[in-house]
Amino acid sequence: MGKFTYSALAIGLALSVFGCSESTEPTVKQPQIAVSVETEVSADVYEAASQRLFRSRPVSATLYGLSEAGAGGAYAHKLDLFDPASEALMRKELRVLQSTIEAMPAPSSAAERENQEVMASVVRYFAGNPDFSIGYIDTWMGLSPFIINQINGPLIDIPGFMKADQPIRNEKDAQDYLARLASFDQMTQSVIDKFQADAKAGWLPPKVTLTGALRYLANFLAAEPAQHSLVTSFADKLNKVDSLSADQKAALTAAAIEQVTQVVYPAYKNVATQVEAALPKATDASGIWAQPKGAEYYQDAIHMLGDSDLSAEAIHSLGLSEVARISKEMDTILVAQGYKDGSVGARMAAINEEPIFLYEDSDAGRAALLADINGYITEMTLAMAPLFKTAPPYAVEVRAFSKETQDGAPGGQYTSPSVDGSKPGIYWINLRDMKANPTFGLKTLTYHEANPGHHWQIALNLAQEDLPFLRRIAPYNAYAEGWALYSERLAAEMGMYKDDPFSDLGRLQAELFRAVRLVVDTGMHSKQWTREQAIDYMASTTGTAQSDVVSEIERYMAWPGQALGYKLGQLKILSIREAAKAKLGDKFDLAEFHDVVLLGGAVPMHVLDEKVSAWIATK
Repeated sequence: MGKFTYSALAIGLALSVFGCSESTEPTVKQPQIAVSVETEVSADVYEAASQRLFRSRPVSATLYGLSEAGAGGAYAHKLDLFDPASEALMRKELRVLQSTIEAMPAPSSAAERENQEVMASVVRYFAGNPDFSIGYIDTWMGLSPFIINQINGPLIDIPGFMKADQPIRNEKDAQDYLARLASFDQMTQSVIDKFQADAKAGWLPPKVTLTGALRYLANFLAAEPAQHSLVTSFADKLNKVDSLSADQKAALTAAAIEQVTQVVYPAYKNVATQVEAALPKATDASGIWAQPKGAEYYQDAIHMLGDSDLSAEAIHSLGLSEVARISKEMDTILVAQGYKDGSVGARMAAINEEPIFLYEDSDAGRAALLADINGYITEMTLAMAPLFKTAPPYAVEVRAFSKETQDGAPGGQYTSPSVDGSKPGIYWINLRDMKANPTFGLKTLTYHEANPGHHWQIALNLAQEDLPFLRRIAPYNAYAEGWALYSERLAAEMGMYKDDPFSDLGRLQAELFRAVRLVVDTGMHSKQWTREQAIDYMASTTGTAQSDVVSEIERYMAWPGQALGYKLGQLKILSIREAAKAKLGDKFDLAEFHDVVLLGGAVPMHVLDEKVSAWIATK
């Protein structure tokens, strides 16, 4: 009966897991142009995978601004649940869909074959490793080992997404927001249940990680309920809704205060109590090696987040060689600028103390920094035009991390726009310690987080409407972070640091930072380095502000393997580009190359290599 019958049966098997009839036949749509049956059937499976993920992650559906159909039903009033049963069911059902995709016959076209391969891979990314039931599935990082930590997870991300991303356009939206506040006790209890189940299996975060989480929880609970950002951000959005009367706005705001007082605060205090009780049992070790089957977990993280099959030892050696190479380039600039004494790290630390390179630690200083960032984005976007054929349709906006989250947050971070463009992409910057934001490092951070880095890549990916939705948001870490680090290098090639040696020094310091990540991440998670060893190595090698170094090292403790993606991804993209240049010679077009890399969305690196090889063949 042909491919249609086989694929229809496969979809029926997958959908039956979710309570759909096994006899459900995929509808063959009537498109404007001819589309193969196999493409239509595949699309139904791909849509089922997306809906299954977002049924369990409704707050992430808010982040992306999904339609109810795209998210598998109404979701704006729901919160995620992470209890062991809910988490296990989601992973099991995603694995069924992964197997279904893998079992479908290979399509006839190269584009559809790539689609099938990448979709199977991305569903595996969101299903996590079947050998590990611990942790939780993050829609950005895939399997994350510690559901409670100081830098991300439901307790941090859910309030953050609600404040930044949940739209309030009418009374129904407001009631949905209040319904979510009323569910915080259920959400946090599910987190506690997962945390305690993992602890029984021997998985407890390091003491430093739990101490950081307690610090976040204390900051979260510090304000009076009426002044909490979950209330004030809600009230600010309500004030912009013309269809609501002043009395309605006041009543809705009062209801939010009541929910924060009666539900949210008690729920977070309960979490803090549970974390404090677990703290004496937590490990003093800094690396994932100390957890049950930690070495196996780390190798899987290397594969998923570093997109590499290298051993931890090989990555450690690569990091040391890159540190030596980049340090030599920095030394050349330092000597030329009159800084000759001491190690590269010591000289960079000294420069970081010079007032000429620091913004004032005040509201005015923070405003000046944000103004400079916006100027760099405008300048870069204009300069990029000859090197990029396709631009994303979404805007980017710069915002500072809130005071509640800044202690555990990285120096910079990016979050995606909504699908409909009602919310821009956001480049978040940490203004906790102004010494951590010297003027000479700001251009590079901006090119990484905004254009041509994360915003350009992620927003352009989201705009590819012909791709299945999970591919439009595919978070392949080595690809995304590798592209952002490649963007820093590209900025230098474009002349953005011309006649600005100190900013070029800042660029190299940022690249050195990523090379050091290879050393300290493998050091802690494989070679059993302590937190203090890692801090000392990073601080002495890079000269970065101590506050940034500490938060970075503690970040790697919570996210094993994530820090590897930057350098491993950048080196792979550069390798692919140089190979294309060598083969094409004068026919090589950098703008075309960038389209080839970006327009298919984030993919595993071997798929990117194949795409570029196919492009070379057409030339």
